[in-house]
Amino acid sequence: MQFGAAVLRSYESRFALEKVTLNAGPAADEILVRIAGCGMCRTDLAVRRSAGRSPLPAVLGHEGAGVVVETGGPDTRLSVGDHVVLSFDSCGHCRACINGSPAYCGSFAELNLFGGRKENAGRFTDAAGNPLAPRWFGQSSFAEYAMVPARNAVRVDPALPVELLGPLGCGFLTGAGAVLNTFRAGPGDAIAVLGAGAVGLSAVMAATAAGAVTIAVDQHPERLAMAERFGAIALYGTADLPDRIKQLTDGGVRYALDTTASPRLINDTLRALRPTGHLGLVARLPTTLPLEPGTLDRGRKLSHICEGDAVPGLLIPRLTALWQAGRFPFDQLIRTYPLEEINEAEHDCQTGRVVKPVLIPRTEKEYP
Repeated sequence: MQFGAAVLRSYESRFALEKVTLNAGPAADEILVRIAGCGMCRTDLAVRRSAGRSPLPAVLGHEGAGVVVETGGPDTRLSVGDHVVLSFDSCGHCRACINGSPAYCGSFAELNLFGGRKENAGRFTDAAGNPLAPRWFGQSSFAEYAMVPARNAVRVDPALPVELLGPLGCGFLTGAGAVLNTFRAGPGDAIAVLGAGAVGLSAVMAATAAGAVTIAVDQHPERLAMAERFGAIALYGTADLPDRIKQLTDGGVRYALDTTASPRLINDTLRALRPTGHLGLVARLPTTLPLEPGTLDRGRKLSHICEGDAVPGLLIPRLTALWQAGRFPFDQLIRTYPLEEINEAEHDCQTGRVVKPVLIPRTEKEYP
């Protein structure tokens, strides 16, 4: 089977729209999905910064959504015509997976970042017959089609705009999951969100939906204006941050979510926690994190949160239900681009011109 896909051939190159070949149909536990839309996540773009770690050439993309067009068998639990959101890969049988924590799967890095399942080698090739890297996050969904493990796919209501749902599989899942799963925030809780990007703003929306008092911190006025529209109190800049947060919350927040990976902001935010408060980190730290004296006193907690501590099959339907009720307006963060404009989408994402690009394949488009 041949179809169009955006191929990244080197860590410095632009994406190239090419014709690729899938050399085998779905295995017993797999489905073939026609991609209706795929979000662009900063994890896709971080491949460039961690050159050499993820194999290339590859088709990236791990916030795909679309329609099932073929299944490997009845055990997939899915049928042709089902609308699905695709999420991260996991083994399904390690201790973390069995305990309902697939984001902490013992094979997470291998399956999602560093080459995937060995049986996938050679199944995906370019026009010259050369192999492309095995599936990125089990998907490689910057493409017209994606072959994925059925476990990665979550069935959704076909009345929903499936082309916009892909970011619910990672970016929006991460921010909302941190609030709803990790913190279990509720009415009367106070939450500070550091960074008003896709993850931060989805956390703001989830916190508002949960009834929490939410403070959004950023240096971009337009992002803070969005946070205010979603129910947050906006704090511009980071000067005197602990004191400003404490003044707004009668002594400090119970929860905080950092999306910046800035050691200075992490220390400042720890100071803004009330006793027994919890600060969650979602971004990978690029440097060491020296903690300053007193920041973890009085029961304060610091942890890393992966994929919103989510079981995608549970959280994604919850988020779509909130959207249908007008309480999680994630679509307001999205700007769509044709798949062939992927390089423009990357530029707009990197420069902050757009919060969440979503790439729309055009199946009638002829790629080289």
